[in-house]
Amino acid sequence: MQTTVHPVDEKLPLGRVTALGLQHVLVMYAGAVAVPLIVGRALNLPPEQVAMLISADLFVCGLVTLIQAMGCTQWFGIKLPVMMGVTFAAVGPMVSMAQSTGGHAGAGLIFGSVIGAGVISILIAPVGSRLLRFFPPVVTGTIITVIGISLMRVGINWIFGNPVGPTAPSVPNPEHLKWLSEAQAMAGAPGSSLPPVPAGFAVVPTIPNPKYADLTGVGISAIVLLTILLVARFGKGFLANISVLLGIVVGGIITAAMGLMDFHKVAEAQWFNIVLPFEIATPVFDPILILTMTLVMIVVMIESTGMFLALSDMTGKKIDQNELTRGLRTDGLGTLIGGIFNTFPYTSFSQNVGLVAVTGVKSRWVCVAGGVILVLLGLLPKMAMLIESLPTVVLGGAGLVMFGMVAATGIRILSTVDFLKNRNNAMIVAVSIGVGMIPLVAPNFRQWMPHAIHPLIESGILLASMAAVLLNVFFNGARGDTQAVINAARQADAH
Repeated sequence: MQTTVHPVDEKLPLGRVTALGLQHVLVMYAGAVAVPLIVGRALNLPPEQVAMLISADLFVCGLVTLIQAMGCTQWFGIKLPVMMGVTFAAVGPMVSMAQSTGGHAGAGLIFGSVIGAGVISILIAPVGSRLLRFFPPVVTGTIITVIGISLMRVGINWIFGNPVGPTAPSVPNPEHLKWLSEAQAMAGAPGSSLPPVPAGFAVVPTIPNPKYADLTGVGISAIVLLTILLVARFGKGFLANISVLLGIVVGGIITAAMGLMDFHKVAEAQWFNIVLPFEIATPVFDPILILTMTLVMIVVMIESTGMFLALSDMTGKKIDQNELTRGLRTDGLGTLIGGIFNTFPYTSFSQNVGLVAVTGVKSRWVCVAGGVILVLLGLLPKMAMLIESLPTVVLGGAGLVMFGMVAATGIRILSTVDFLKNRNNAMIVAVSIGVGMIPLVAPNFRQWMPHAIHPLIESGILLASMAAVLLNVFFNGARGDTQAVINAARQADAH
């Protein structure tokens, strides 16, 4: 008697499943490596440790993908064709943490908040789907739009130069620095009548920095952006899906030919290395930062719920409440594992869900193959160091697309919202985006507020999230609409 195997559980030939798995990896690769690059450089970690972040991130991406697609015990894994990757929703809060406390101390705070949020996410997974009524498309669309807009600042700084450091817009006048140095020396001389220079006194930047907005770098970013646009316009199928990756490759080749890439660290890097827990920093558990990251994870879990429901509809394999809980619990487990291995929160990658619809291949074993490939990539330090060696101007051209697509995804979700019959929805979006812009436009607004609440208010994403949820409850109540969430998830997959 022959039993029919559901397309989701179908095991394909090794060659085909490997090729399809590699396609999933290529589609998500640029997004997967972007977050460790952003956070690592925001923390001002040395290049070797940024490369370690990239390796650990790819390793955990693969490990959590295997758990989600294959299943692990009766508690974890939704057993659908899902690729797991680090979420962009957490980038804004993590960059804020990095800017408040840099170096290994800041890294420890970030990893501690990730571990704490992962544990809480595992515990609250059973009630995750019940939170859907607080996160209809008008809320999730607004939050994702603000995430994209907030991240744009990172991409723009990659192109022109960072607001601090050697490529800052202005630098101190060398003559002023010379005077200050001489004054310090004279004040410290025996018998000097000059008072000592006050602690923390510094010369204010006053003259334009010639390294800022260098036309060579801007030109390279423009070529990367143009390459992405041309591939997206004229490429077909899979080629169009990896347009961002191809743009980065072209930019890397150009900068290497111009002598702007330094390969000696790539040569020194090992071919193979095991990713170890707590290799970069020991986690530090701050309750406020854990709460901040937990709020991000709630948004991530709501988005994942929509993705899972849409994927269930797409593959024809219905999932019940227990299976949905296992999928959400795996988001939490992936985040916990990420913090242990010094990486970040994880969720299902929407572009890979969209790829299932594009290819028509529904087998979860394709994603299992992709997970194995990601684990292997995470064990190759040379690959991570090569990525770290890319000049930021190359990433800037791609960043405009990647972060802009996040904002476009939010706008696409908002397109499913009824603004004609319910004009209050427009009020929710308008006020929430305005509140989310406060830290971007006026970053010092919190100077007279209690320091303990700074982590909660310095992220525009969290401010927009709280405003959108509260305003939606105020205007619309807390009515659940599962089909609207599924439709919104399909809109998110459309890119």
